[in-house]
Amino acid sequence: MQVSLFSFGFKHGYPQADLVWDVRFLPNPYWDDQLKAFTGKDPRVAAYALDNPAGTEFFSLITPLLTFLVSQYTTGGREALTLAIGCTGGKHRSVATAERLKGVLQGLGCEVDLFHRDIEKE
Repeated sequence: MQVSLFSFGFKHGYPQADLVWDVRFLPNPYWDDQLKAFTGKDPRVAAYALDNPAGTEFFSLITPLLTFLVSQYTTGGREALTLAIGCTGGKHRSVATAERLKGVLQGLGCEVDLFHRDIEKE
């Protein structure tokens, strides 16, 4: 399965994707003055957004869902899937989530192309 995985910011518009997940429920590093200038690729930002009860539960739920979906799509003959992960601006939470999801998807045997559509936008 070839997966195109996008992070994006809702304030910049929705991308075209097969599945879109909203991660605006995660803690927002934008409001921390020490993290605001960095992106979700920074380990400190990723930890802030994901290493908490909400982030832990999200990944505990999304991992089996993705396992199921990839299996079903593959069995159905689908060769490609586009996933989009959105937060407010597309710089922190969605980037950190997409980076971590890339590893999950690769663990399922998927080939993953990761794009951070809005990471440079303000």
